[in-house]
Amino acid sequence: MKLSIQLKQLSKRKCTIEPMPVELTGEIPHNVQSLITAIVRRQVEEYNARPDENELLKYLTREDLDNRAESGKVGFGVNYNGKKASAEAAVKNALQSYEDGIFRLFINDEEAGASDSPLALKEGDRLTFVRLTMLSGRLW
Repeated sequence: MKLSIQLKQLSKRKCTIEPMPVELTGEIPHNVQSLITAIVRRQVEEYNARPDENELLKYLTREDLDNRAESGKVGFGVNYNGKKASAEAAVKNALQSYEDGIFRLFINDEEAGASDSPLALKEGDRLTFVRLTMLSGRLW
């Protein structure tokens, strides 16, 4: 099933990260929890499949900088400590963050609801993850 994902922060005026196509294989997620689990596992697989630091170029071209600046983040994409990400820990963290209200999930501009809320995903649906920014500082 092909979906598109976009990320937003409340502190930003517009979505600076372009929609990213993602294809979920296997069973279609039937609730919010299984959708988050499938997406996190997919992202961890992609992260762990990245080449190590020695295989990457040590510089970015002007074109690379411009492309990455358009997407909202400029970086080398290097895993500096060399450790692989744990899918189980990432899923646990993502589900806990969703339950705690650190981020919200919208499917085609409708909030997904609680983690056990049923879903009826269709091909081409747009998923929007909104990270809620924590406020800090003095009251006065």
